[in-house]
Amino acid sequence: MTYRCLLQMVLLLCFSTTALSRSYSLLRFQQRQSLKECQKLLGQLPSTSQHCLEARMDFQMPEEMKQEQQFQKEDAILVMYEVLQHIFGILTRDFSSTGWSETIIEDLLKELYWQMNRLQPIQKEIMQKQNSTTEDTIVPHLGKYYFNLMQYLESKEYDRCAWTVVQVQILTNVSFLMRLTGYVRD
Repeated sequence: MTYRCLLQMVLLLCFSTTALSRSYSLLRFQQRQSLKECQKLLGQLPSTSQHCLEARMDFQMPEEMKQEQQFQKEDAILVMYEVLQHIFGILTRDFSSTGWSETIIEDLLKELYWQMNRLQPIQKEIMQKQNSTTEDTIVPHLGKYYFNLMQYLESKEYDRCAWTVVQVQILTNVSFLMRLTGYVRD
């Protein structure tokens, strides 16, 4: 009896995760809530933007991130997943010189990881279909942009001003992700 009940629970969990990932309205709602939490957490990190103004540079942010553009639902999901992966990768670097709270960074990483986990099954399905033009257009631009951010941090030896500049970039990226969630509809 216990085995059958356990088996039913496991199957329910497996199918509910897949079913929930297909409910784009639910996904959009959950992504927005998580992104709002990310914005809140990023806002809690101390920054020294005034004295770091001279440390700014052009990271060659893709035009698609700067201006409003129409995305197909599938393309929006691919771009969201790509951006989340890059932000996650950046925030796992050495931020010890910033005075940032490790707890806040851990919470931020949890939110990003949760979002990637929700998007991953759909992202994999889209990639298998290979009918998206996003892979040929914005994804390489995103790769170059995030490479530039990483190079900048490394060249500045992860100092506080460099992290402040990158923090502003990440906040901009989260705002872009908020706009992208609008394209994720049933």
